[in-house]
Amino acid sequence: MSPRSVNPWLLATGGLFAIAAAIGIGRFIYTPILPPMAEGLHLTKGEAGLIASANFVGYLAGALAAASPRLPGGPRAWLLAALATSAVTTGAMAWPDGMVAFLALRFIGGVASAYVLVLASALVLERLNAVGQGHLSAVHFSGVGTGIVVSALLIWALASAGMDWRAMWLGGGLLSLAALAVVATSVPAAPIPSAKQVATEPAAADARLKLLSLAYGLFGFGYVITATFIVVIVRASPAAAPMEPIFWLVLGLAAIPSVAVWVAVGRRLGVVRAFAVAGVVEAAGVLASVAWPTVTGLFLAAALLGGTFMGLTALGLIAARNLAPDDPRRPMAIVTAAFGLGQIVGPLVAGYGFDLTGSFFLPSLLATAGLLVSAWLAVLVGRA
Repeated sequence: MSPRSVNPWLLATGGLFAIAAAIGIGRFIYTPILPPMAEGLHLTKGEAGLIASANFVGYLAGALAAASPRLPGGPRAWLLAALATSAVTTGAMAWPDGMVAFLALRFIGGVASAYVLVLASALVLERLNAVGQGHLSAVHFSGVGTGIVVSALLIWALASAGMDWRAMWLGGGLLSLAALAVVATSVPAAPIPSAKQVATEPAAADARLKLLSLAYGLFGFGYVITATFIVVIVRASPAAAPMEPIFWLVLGLAAIPSVAVWVAVGRRLGVVRAFAVAGVVEAAGVLASVAWPTVTGLFLAAALLGGTFMGLTALGLIAARNLAPDDPRRPMAIVTAAFGLGQIVGPLVAGYGFDLTGSFFLPSLLATAGLLVSAWLAVLVGRA
């Protein structure tokens, strides 16, 4: 398939649906379902965090596996299989009652979501750059915010209809299957060779990749505590609790344009400098969720988190791609794996930290510190 035969908007839209299904729904629908699920099954915060971390362990495993230079059947076939797996494991969460089954399903779903993020990003970004439409990466990455908004509306509608947490998981799985059909018709199979670019010195690229991976891992730790438990935090505020679904909706709405905004900032400041600025902004949102637990403070936290976490995700992947433009899958998978490690630790620290202290305050302070260190490391990447 030649570059000219690609419809860049259709391709970017296919990426949007892939990311929306596997990440926006497959990963993040757990957050709004968690409160009714925890009530129905009498889960402690530690157990809730353990289920979240199982998903992230799978995400880490998937990111490492997706780095393989050889995937039998081609990357598009694996992308579609991973999307189908994500949809099935999401819907299947409606049936079990025991922790073992929940952990297994979320682990498999995590593997699938990492495959989707790495493979869809590599396929879509490579093609968009090949046809000179790299700015449409913002459409691709807006899938997370879109998926969050759709899942928020779904959960809101089902809760209003008196449906329980099992119906919510099933509904998420069905939505993901619908997205799979769109991706299958919009993401082509044949790879398009990237334009020749000047290679980065291997030693310099390796040093930058190490710093970038550490920064990305700390970002994963820093954002995930609030992203996983913000609805639980909202429920603890008497004034905010009646508006619970709105906070998750605000987070998703803020995420949709965030990639375009931060990619534009990246064009002006440089990708890693933009990453550093976004990290500081996100740290303010994480801190606000516990230091200012009023309606205003929680709306600010949701907006700042939603407005940065996908921008940071995109900037990190773009920075990784820039380190190896001729073969971007390896560095993209490495930073995704580092991100996965941070995500594994975050919910465990938050959940068991809450069980020990009765509050998310201390875990959120640690997350804030992690984001600030991540921003500092990103500055160092630009100087390496």
